[in-house]
Amino acid sequence: MPRSPRDWPDLAQELGLRLQRRRTELGLSQEALAHSVGITRNYYRLLERGLGTAKDAPANPTLRVLLRLSVELDVPLVELVPDYSRVRWW
Repeated sequence: MPRSPRDWPDLAQELGLRLQRRRTELGLSQEALAHSVGITRNYYRLLERGLGTAKDAPANPTLRVLLRLSVELDVPLVELVPDYSRVRWW
């Protein structure tokens, strides 16, 4: 059962785990998925690790990237994004 994120870094990590799980279920490489979404493999790799492009920052993908990922992974967006109802935002 997925864990319930408590803060933004937890939420970003859980999102990354869900992305990785679904990608591997479909037998896709990071590079192939990133290419089909229109992002770099390095950026996608960071997303799976829950990291952003700034040093030590949690991932914060745009809605456009999240929607493209949900389409390419053939999964509803609500299944990719963890339950955020208990997240401390600051």
